[in-house]
Amino acid sequence: MKNILVLHGPNLNLLGAREPEVYGKTTLAEIDAALVAQGRERGAEVRCFQSNHEGALIDRIHEARGWAHGLLVNAGGFTHTSVALRDAIAGVALPAVEVHLSNVFAREEFRHRSLISGACVAVVSGFGAASYRLGLEGLLERLAK
Repeated sequence: MKNILVLHGPNLNLLGAREPEVYGKTTLAEIDAALVAQGRERGAEVRCFQSNHEGALIDRIHEARGWAHGLLVNAGGFTHTSVALRDAIAGVALPAVEVHLSNVFAREEFRHRSLISGACVAVVSGFGAASYRLGLEGLLERLAK
């Protein structure tokens, strides 16, 4: 059985209510439940964690070294600002997939640059809540090889 840590960064706890024209109407609880179910169907355990605090996300990444086989990460705004989060992902040496609900390249220019993607094996962007499903599927396929 593969174990996956799903990390959601700042403001993602507001999904469903926050700018639904950009992020959709699916709540974070709905995304998490779908990922847990998808993992179960594929014989994987999925654990989800959201925080608005950079250090809490980094602590979870460090803890994952002891039990996880991979990471699925939507770092929210930290994607574009956090060298520390990028270093944590690289430091644990677990395959990670970066996901985004919106197409970041169709948005403001500052969103076009990800500091964490260089520490990830893939990026999925622009498919709304399905970005998570696609990212998890890809990560599980990679781990199966």
